[in-house]
Amino acid sequence: MSGDVGPVSAAPHRGEIEPGSGVRIVVEYCEPCGFEATYLELASAVKEQYPGIEIESRLGGTGAFEIEINGQLVFSKLENGGFPYEKDLIEAIRRASNGEPLEKITNSRPPCVIL
Repeated sequence: MSGDVGPVSAAPHRGEIEPGSGVRIVVEYCEPCGFEATYLELASAVKEQYPGIEIESRLGGTGAFEIEINGQLVFSKLENGGFPYEKDLIEAIRRASNGEPLEKITNSRPPCVIL
């Protein structure tokens, strides 16, 4: 049958680089503090935007939610007191993907407070 295209794949073609490839993220978080859900939510949003990215999680000390991109600390809950906004992390990943210098994320959303 001429004209039969066959299955179509959304995967990158040979030689194409998947968005986020070459960028490695490490998130260190406090599990007893209940920060795993925040990590999973953030990791899911990042993977949706950058499927080729490598994300690793590590258990950290009390109150920790620290994010490194390619070995550089870009966010620290211990310093900022809150969690990063997804859009700020996505922008940092975009910069890393393009080989641009990374800046520390200083904007943060406050942690949940139960009244």
